[in-house]
Amino acid sequence: MLSTSFADKYKDVKYVFLFIGDGMSLPQRMIADEYAKQNGLPALAMNKMQYSAITTTRSANKFITDSAAAGTAIACGAKTNNGALGVDANGNNLKSSAQVAKENGKKVGIITSVTLNHATPAAFYAHQTSRGNYYQIGLDLVASDFDFFGGGAIAKYKDKKSKGYKGSVHDIARKSGYKVLKKRSDIEAFKKGDGKVIAYANPKDAIPYLIDEPKSMRISHLLEKAIEVLDNDDEGFFIMVEGGKIDWVCHANDATTSIHETIDFDNAIKVAVEFAKKNPKDTLIVVTGDHETGGLTMGFAGTGYTSNIKLLANQKCSQGVFEAKVKRLLKKNKDASFADVQPLITESFGLLFDESKKDDPMFVNKEEFKTLSDAWHREKLKLSPENKHALFSYEKKRSPISVATVRCFNNKAGLAWTSFAHTALPVMTTASGVNAEAFSGTIDNTDIGKILKEMLDD
Repeated sequence: MLSTSFADKYKDVKYVFLFIGDGMSLPQRMIADEYAKQNGLPALAMNKMQYSAITTTRSANKFITDSAAAGTAIACGAKTNNGALGVDANGNNLKSSAQVAKENGKKVGIITSVTLNHATPAAFYAHQTSRGNYYQIGLDLVASDFDFFGGGAIAKYKDKKSKGYKGSVHDIARKSGYKVLKKRSDIEAFKKGDGKVIAYANPKDAIPYLIDEPKSMRISHLLEKAIEVLDNDDEGFFIMVEGGKIDWVCHANDATTSIHETIDFDNAIKVAVEFAKKNPKDTLIVVTGDHETGGLTMGFAGTGYTSNIKLLANQKCSQGVFEAKVKRLLKKNKDASFADVQPLITESFGLLFDESKKDDPMFVNKEEFKTLSDAWHREKLKLSPENKHALFSYEKKRSPISVATVRCFNNKAGLAWTSFAHTALPVMTTASGVNAEAFSGTIDNTDIGKILKEMLDD
């Protein structure tokens, strides 16, 4: 429980940055940090902060939370049921730290690498019993009157089948004073004093994975722009930034892509750190995760005490892009053999099948060969609906050869996974700056919302 006497000791804070890595717990943070060090990249800023707290994540009705309930806990300081946004377990509206900041005169920014009405960003402005009410969440976004939204598109912004349809969310937003920007050049040209904005780094969907499109507009770029346009009065701002696609690739058990997304997320944190250096007496930075995804383990039974994280640099695309390559191959030749897919595996992951390379750590041994070959057989079973009973349950939704290849590749580096879903593993919260000591020891995710609301409520 929080001490009211300690709450009275909170210093005034002008600038608040809250970073949420979706699906990011200790394994994701530590492996990304190790990968960075082994490949000559800077250490993660989030792991160098002065204060830290182990943070529990359960929801009101489940030991294993989803992003809506966890986002609501972090944003509003209260538990709710899985799937609910900005309401308590009984459906009553809750107030978020972002809303408190807005009421107290601060500018508010919401940035994410996924769609702007996805669960985590929506927890800061929406009030819905179902995270699937995308159109209604889009209306809540506009009604929030927040100053800066940046990220992927608003999903189902023109869902005419939605209950209570009122027209395009884009049109409603423009009538409410927002500029809806869909081009990078327009976002970069937007300046202080230009009003409220909804800025799409990708106007069609989420921001692409860093590993696939490194030159695309990133959340770090959006944060730089948000700081530029929101830092325009004495009250300061509150900005929430989500690294949303860490979760997506951990659902796919794709360690390398999760590392790139975590580093991309940390690049945004570095922007806040640089800002804090110029405003050390006025800035608080808090970094947390909403839950862990995939049951990522920093070790594998087949490699014992040996790990080789550096091998992960051999991966050249995300699991999703590899899966698309496989689909194109089978569309071109439904009878393609396992030998036909091997060049794609080598091109995408660096796994080697040539016997002359058997001493290379990337060489596929007999056991791995059989695993991959069997997976290719099951991949082709998916082409025949009557044979789907022969697939594992997770393979009915995912590509068997993609799952097997990614897991084989991860195992070679000394990593493993236990699930394709969320786990109840606690996350780590780190903080620096004004009042950062409040985020220490062992806390619950609701404490983050409670503490921030107390700090922001003048």
